[in-house]
Amino acid sequence: MSVGCKIIKDFERPAKELVERFKGMPVANIDDCMNRIAAADAAIEPIGYKGQLLGTAFTIRVPQGDNLMFHKAMDMAEPGDVIVIDAGGYTDRAIFGELMATYCKTRGIKGIVCDGAIRDRGGLAAMEGFQVYARSATPNGPYKNGPGEINVPVVIGGKIVYPGDIVVGDDDGVIFIRPEIANEIADATLAVEKKEADIMKHILEDGTYIRPWVDEKLKEIGCEI
Repeated sequence: MSVGCKIIKDFERPAKELVERFKGMPVANIDDCMNRIAAADAAIEPIGYKGQLLGTAFTIRVPQGDNLMFHKAMDMAEPGDVIVIDAGGYTDRAIFGELMATYCKTRGIKGIVCDGAIRDRGGLAAMEGFQVYARSATPNGPYKNGPGEINVPVVIGGKIVYPGDIVVGDDDGVIFIRPEIANEIADATLAVEKKEADIMKHILEDGTYIRPWVDEKLKEIGCEI
């Protein structure tokens, strides 16, 4: 096996019911329940946001500006997967565009998260039912020389992503959740959503936003109030 050239054909995917627990959950609330340090770099943004991205991570590592392994991965990924591409954060050469994304969509893939560049921004933004996140857009097309790796741990926006992680994206950004902690995070996020709904109710109906911790913190740091 050549160094840096590895294809792992399969991995353990979480149960569909576990993934679906995050349906409709805001990434911000999920991140709050993961100590506010779990979201990918803010530079990785949705390309024409059209609704939540939710699925299972199918990971790829490619050389900067090269998409050979992505071509292979498109034929391997399964319905419900999200293709997650570690392109080293390189922004001057696109890894894919509208043609490849359309092929992925026809195969039941939910979306693509790329720590690198895309092209055909307008076409990708107009695609319905398919979400794309990327670091930049450029007309420069990719090389197809390899090597690369499929279904290995990768780094996306400063976060380690493993094959089978749960991917959640919205207009704020994208986050990755290990399946072994997913139920705990989903429960905590539901509790945050209920708490925030109660706060919003008081703001809208009573004009109040009760947070005694503000004065407590000011006293703690020595401020006179």
